[in-house]
Amino acid sequence: MQSLNIAATGMNAQQMNVEVISNNISNMNTTGFKRQRVEFQDLIYQDQRRVGTASSDAGTVVPSGIQLGLGVKTAATYRVNEQGALILTDNQFDLSIRGEGYFQITMPNGNTAYTRAGSFQLDQNGSLVTPDGYTVQPGITIPADALGVTINESGQVFAQIDGQVDEQNVGQLQLAIFQNPAGLENIGGNLLLETAASGAPGAGAPGAAGFGRLQQGFLESSNVDPVQEITNLITAQRAYELNSKVIETSDQMMSTVNNVR
Repeated sequence: MQSLNIAATGMNAQQMNVEVISNNISNMNTTGFKRQRVEFQDLIYQDQRRVGTASSDAGTVVPSGIQLGLGVKTAATYRVNEQGALILTDNQFDLSIRGEGYFQITMPNGNTAYTRAGSFQLDQNGSLVTPDGYTVQPGITIPADALGVTINESGQVFAQIDGQVDEQNVGQLQLAIFQNPAGLENIGGNLLLETAASGAPGAGAPGAAGFGRLQQGFLESSNVDPVQEITNLITAQRAYELNSKVIETSDQMMSTVNNVR
């Protein structure tokens, strides 16, 4: 009976669905996190009577045929890049992006990673870095005698120097955008990597055409909706139970056949 294997594929698919939902819920307070959803596809079909084949010498054809589906598979886990809510922190080095774009981060191996999490700090040299100490491109250094820092919507960084009336421009932040941001690879730590699916990044100043604007003193929260995730979790649980019920019913049917005298 194919129903045993078909239901097993359904249970495996819903198990992964629950795992993705649990990851969404666990990251509901992660800065800049984007929720994921599972995309399913049906498996190949067995043709027991092929549609469109000749059914007689008079030229008649089979209008629908008989096809038996063999279950379901997980095709992708799609990242939903909706804007998260902005949360006021009043930290001068906290930055959020309103609109499209990613901060560019230099990794220890020299590669560039991308993130929406703008919870930045200063290292021992006064450089703007992530909580892991990775440098924010293009390498902004705040003078040691700076009394305060202002970052405007266009990414220009100004430092108020002790004894000076005018603020000093110490750098310009850049954002990166992608043709297909869903194609970026998650590597953890709120970081993403470019892939062949995402396409090459395009860099530009915040506020330029196609780029979002920066908001100092705010962080972007995750876009996870707890109510929707709980609803999805209940739906996945019911689907899992239904597939297990199919296996139970198929087993009972096989037992009936085996017990025929």
